[in-house]
Amino acid sequence: GVFIWALQQEGAGSPGCPFKPWPVLRGNEVSIYWRPSTEFSGNIGSVCVPEAVWECLKPEAGGLRTKWDQNVKDFELIETISDTISICRTLTPSAFMKIISPRDFVDVVLIKQYEDGTIASAATNVEHALCPPQPRYVRGFNYPCGCFCIPVPGEPGKTQVLAFFQTDLGGYLPQTVVDSFFPSSMAGFYSNLTKAVKTVKT
Repeated sequence: GVFIWALQQEGAGSPGCPFKPWPVLRGNEVSIYWRPSTEFSGNIGSVCVPEAVWECLKPEAGGLRTKWDQNVKDFELIETISDTISICRTLTPSAFMKIISPRDFVDVVLIKQYEDGTIASAATNVEHALCPPQPRYVRGFNYPCGCFCIPVPGEPGKTQVLAFFQTDLGGYLPQTVVDSFFPSSMAGFYSNLTKAVKTVKT
């Protein structure tokens, strides 16, 4: 059960999606295109959403992300390596009618802003002496992933969000549970993000 996931917000003005031949699950805010991957052993997602605000997405303790993202309970800063690189622990609540128990993920995170205004966040799993596996959490793994907040040329105030995910939930979950959880979870994530960015004052 290895899949590539692609999400795109519905509505006029959305960028063209190259995944139209793939099977599709449609929601109120986004469509999910998917197909089995022949190259990777994890789940990959790429998301195109016309409007987003970095303040809603950045991984910080007590930040906006913890208020609207149902899959994030909290973030913990484990170590600051430089002004752009840190070690972060992400805590997630139980999910899928509590079939999926709470998880935690420890990642090295790079955040960089480019001259054109793009803000990029890249992360991957790392082991850290100050954050060993915890008894109440199943340790999950994020393979190389990232999020790009890209200004839309000629349209001030609009941001294109491009995100890639390769997540291994860890533990011993039936593949049918994993395959059912990710599409609905990702659709809910971007639906809630769309609502959250509308409340951010710029």
